[in-house]
Amino acid sequence: MLAETICSAVSAAGLGIAAVTAYRRRFLAATRIAAYSLVPVALVLTGLVEWVSGIVFKPTVWIGFGLLGVAWLLFTGARTIERRALGRAPKEAPAAGAARRGRGREAVAPAASAPSLGGRPAAAPTAPADDFSDIEAILKKHGI
Repeated sequence: MLAETICSAVSAAGLGIAAVTAYRRRFLAATRIAAYSLVPVALVLTGLVEWVSGIVFKPTVWIGFGLLGVAWLLFTGARTIERRALGRAPKEAPAAGAARRGRGREAVAPAASAPSLGGRPAAAPTAPADDFSDIEAILKKHGI
């Protein structure tokens, strides 16, 4: 009952401010203020205010929200632990762990990491041609 009274008072004050704004010939702003001031009354008439106030003041609802929070913490905690466990192999040898972390790796030639194409040797990369005639033509076309 108190929430409905407060919403009605807020709406009445908003409509009063809208009327003063319209009197000052600021009709667009007055229309916007009137629209905002009608929202609390609309929430009361649809029953949403009563529903929300019924939820807020029930302890069982808060216990339910608390249980949802605990469930969320359990899900995220289990997922975090699972991700950490997947990152390491069980009973890993110390040398293998050091190699996996990047220590102890030897350098590899760039050509060795190229994929093989059916047993054919990789072609040597060609140097880019120093022929800039097409670029020069475009620059001349634009007067640069």
